[in-house]
Amino acid sequence: AHDAQVGDRVIVVNSAAIAGHVVLEDDVIVGGLVGVHQFVRVGRGAIIGALSMVTADVLPYGLVQGPRGTLDGLNLVGLKRRGVARADITALRAALMALKDGEGSFQDRAGRLAEESDSAYVREIADFVLGVSDRGFLTP
Repeated sequence: AHDAQVGDRVIVVNSAAIAGHVVLEDDVIVGGLVGVHQFVRVGRGAIIGALSMVTADVLPYGLVQGPRGTLDGLNLVGLKRRGVARADITALRAALMALKDGEGSFQDRAGRLAEESDSAYVREIADFVLGVSDRGFLTP
């Protein structure tokens, strides 16, 4: 991939296709035969399951799977392996629900999370959503 940015401790499995200008943040895992569309950002600690096609930004700590790359929740295995506290995992789950079901636009909901949450992990997701996106987001 040309002009891609690949963070630390990133795993890209065989036959994955990463298009130009993609950003893979730290601790990302990209499964086999995955396709990642140009200009997509994949947030820290996310995992993309095999055979998925990803056409929009992936939230940090997200779990993406399925042929059309849907956000199916959190990368719980990765979070636990990194020793993330149970309280932070609970806060991340609540944040995904708030992003999914809250009032206002996706960015409005992310802004509220950034203001209201004490969890650095939740604020990281909110900051990611509030950042510049060329492709939109896979939403919960």
